[in-house]
Amino acid sequence: MALRITDACINCGACAVECPNTAIYEGGTNWQWAEGTQLKRVKVKGEVLDAAIPQAPYTDDTFYIVTDKCTECVGFHEEPQCAAVCPVDCCVLDLDHPETKEALLEKKKFLHGEC
Repeated sequence: MALRITDACINCGACAVECPNTAIYEGGTNWQWAEGTQLKRVKVKGEVLDAAIPQAPYTDDTFYIVTDKCTECVGFHEEPQCAAVCPVDCCVLDLDHPETKEALLEKKKFLHGEC
C-alpha cells in the first residue's frame, strides 16, 4: 500500500528528498506525473493526460504523498525511505490504499518505463 503523511508533520522536507519516485510534495504545491518518472502521458479515469500537466495538491498544510506514485520504495530499498528519515514518525501506511508487493513493483515499472 502507499504511505501517507499524518498531520503530525513538521514540514521539515526530509522525506521528499529521499523519495525515488518524486511522490512527496510540499503542502500547497502542485504535483506532476512526469516529475521524477519516465511518463509522457498517463491514463486517469479513462482520460489520457500529458504527464507534465500540474495536478492540484492533496493538501495546503503539510507535505503529502501522491498515492499513485508511491511504491513504498519497493524495487529501490528494503524499507520506505520517507518513514526511515522522518524525525516525527508521521510517514505511515495508508490503509485506505492496500497494494501487494507485486502491485507496487508493477507501479514502479510503469512509472520508470520498465514495462
